[in-house]
Amino acid sequence: MKPEMTHRERILAAINHQPCDRVSTDYWGVAEITQKLMRLYGVTDMLGLAKSLDIDKIMGVDPVMKPGERRGMWDIEMKKIPLPGGAGYYDEPVSHPLADYETIDEIEANYVWPTTDMFDYSTIREQCELYHKENFAVEGGYISLSYFYEMVRGTEQMLIDFAAEEELAEYILFKLNEFAAAHTKRILEEAGGLVDITQVTDDFGTQSSLIMGEAMIERYFGKYYESNIAMAKSYGAKVFHHDDGAITGIIPWLEEKGCQILNPLQWHLPGWDLSELKRKFGDKLCFHGGIDNQEVLPFGDEKKVKAEVEACIDALYTDKTGFILAPCHNVQAITPVENILAMYKHAREYAKQ
Repeated sequence: MKPEMTHRERILAAINHQPCDRVSTDYWGVAEITQKLMRLYGVTDMLGLAKSLDIDKIMGVDPVMKPGERRGMWDIEMKKIPLPGGAGYYDEPVSHPLADYETIDEIEANYVWPTTDMFDYSTIREQCELYHKENFAVEGGYISLSYFYEMVRGTEQMLIDFAAEEELAEYILFKLNEFAAAHTKRILEEAGGLVDITQVTDDFGTQSSLIMGEAMIERYFGKYYESNIAMAKSYGAKVFHHDDGAITGIIPWLEEKGCQILNPLQWHLPGWDLSELKRKFGDKLCFHGGIDNQEVLPFGDEKKVKAEVEACIDALYTDKTGFILAPCHNVQAITPVENILAMYKHAREYAKQ
């Protein structure tokens, strides 16, 4: 009998399309539900929770912003918006720092772009070594240019810029990428080859379609995908792409650019067919996510959760690899703990059948 794979081995095998001893599993959750799970198991950190749940949680490493620099990476004022029933809160931007500027000169005169000097990267390798010692895969670095653009400029203004202010849009994207790429590169350098996965990710989807056409995506983002993916791979990192919504129209483009892991697979939205996805891209992409957290996890019963798990495994794990089962996004605060436990327990049991 072959020895059981470690959590890291299982994640990397799934990404590399090698046989797994059981379906790989990951976890994303808001702070409130994560703390509730930690209290349930009497643990105080993500390592303890991952071990308690017996999941292959991909562990994130990050630098620390130096004290007194600014309000986060992009200097955005955030406000805590309470959720109904006291379930928790979400941090939302109060305003977008570049929203009122109409020219490049105005931005240059009034906004300070972030630099890597604002961050302390000295603990990155130590963080990686801790997680590797515990046999968990490590993710570090995050480049999401459309999301960053939306944060500094606003979604509506981003689309107006792309359609009518091309020079301004090109300038803002260049500045966003100039920092984001340098930031990720510093993380990968400091890790010394110990980062397994990095994100080159975006925000191209809505609940019904892409937010813009492929031609516009290629026009503004194509060159950055090529350079950032090449940079990530030069450090031995696998490229993870997170994109919510009905984004199936852009999957061939993402695969062509070199993305290797596709998340989150909101397959209840228009355009998705998991079996067809596996047939077309199963030898090129590793699929991550799949378990609906808009309806099934927060509002379904255990029977529906099990059916969701089975549907994803039946479609995406047919060759015993290439799939990392996880919630489609952060598990929300109102989600019954029983549904989370049922998701992982049934995944372990069903995938062995």
